[in-house]
Amino acid sequence: MAPKKVFGIVLAGGEGKRLMPLTADRAKPAVPFGGNFRLIDFALSNLVNSGLQKIVVLTQYKSHSLDRHVAETWRMEGLLGSYVASVPAQQRLGKRWFAGSADAILQSLNLLRDERPDIVVVVGADHVYRMDFHQMVEAHIASGRSATVAAIRQPIGLADQFGVIQVADDDPTKIEALLEKPKDAVGLADSPGEILASMGNYVFDADALVDAVLRDGQIETSNHDMGGDIVPDFVARGDAGVYDLQRNDVPGSNERDRYYWRDVGTIDSFFDAHMDLIAPVPVFNLYNQDWPIFNQQTNLPPAKFVRDANGNTGSTVDSLVSLGCLVSGAQVERSMIGPWCSIDSGAKVLDSIVFERAAIGAGATVNRAILDKDVVIAPGAQVGVDREADEARGFTVTESGITVVGKGVKVDA
Repeated sequence: MAPKKVFGIVLAGGEGKRLMPLTADRAKPAVPFGGNFRLIDFALSNLVNSGLQKIVVLTQYKSHSLDRHVAETWRMEGLLGSYVASVPAQQRLGKRWFAGSADAILQSLNLLRDERPDIVVVVGADHVYRMDFHQMVEAHIASGRSATVAAIRQPIGLADQFGVIQVADDDPTKIEALLEKPKDAVGLADSPGEILASMGNYVFDADALVDAVLRDGQIETSNHDMGGDIVPDFVARGDAGVYDLQRNDVPGSNERDRYYWRDVGTIDSFFDAHMDLIAPVPVFNLYNQDWPIFNQQTNLPPAKFVRDANGNTGSTVDSLVSLGCLVSGAQVERSMIGPWCSIDSGAKVLDSIVFERAAIGAGATVNRAILDKDVVIAPGAQVGVDREADEARGFTVTESGITVVGKGVKVDA
């Protein structure tokens, strides 16, 4: 039997309103993460590591930096017919934007008609995780069903934060119902304290997906959403299965990060995911060479840590510091520092995330903050120390006390 032709679709058209102001000037999947990466790099790395050779990224809002990143970073071997291509909203069905993730696929059916795949893998662009989709595709084919939803086990107490998958009593791989953030979820038969939460990753038989989005496009009351409309259609017809992430064995993973998955759709979850990276024993391990997360490789010098003019050495502990950075007699603790940053004498950067080309002046303090690209913190200035002062300057401050400074802002003392 000839191998199945598998095609990958990455849904990257969302606005990312809950990540403002980080999405004020860029698409959500283009938000920097983990120093040198963009959020979309995790989805694309999983697909490429899984053996997919033809992948499209459906974009829409503020997509310039995302399109450029895909074009510059994800250059596949054209001679072998491999590609990762960014596809903007084409308005093939009228002068309108995508009305939802299912409508994005509906408006892009020309891509499926051109490639004529047997199987389509559809994933979101803004989750941090590792997953071997080849194993999920094999399970999907073996199931004989037309749709398969990836799911991760979560404590039952968190059920009201997720789309919960209820499985059939006689078949734990068949989806009986989808429950949106239920208050009264029932635990799994083999683990009463856990539920299956949808990861937003799907595998479809190509012809069944085309049929589903075409029918959905005719329903005026539909939200045209993959998780909210398309998958429930398959469930209602008894044709949807679930793929428990516990079945997935990613090379190089360890017990601590084997089933890690985080939706970084809010400032707090974005911040917490970074803290997972910099933990002394990381909850998510960037150093897995057997399943690498790929990113843009630019020509940058190594990070440099030097004494200041007075001979003070400073310290950098429990932190990740990217290439091109210069830390001079400063204190950096439990922080993520992006490329080309400078942190001057006596400055303190604590529990913070700093994007590319930020400059933190001598004696300044940055505490529980996120600094976007090209932010300048003047000598002696403070961010994340006085909530009222930060809010008075127009900075976003979350309920948990994380201060966000937008791109290119200069903070005076």
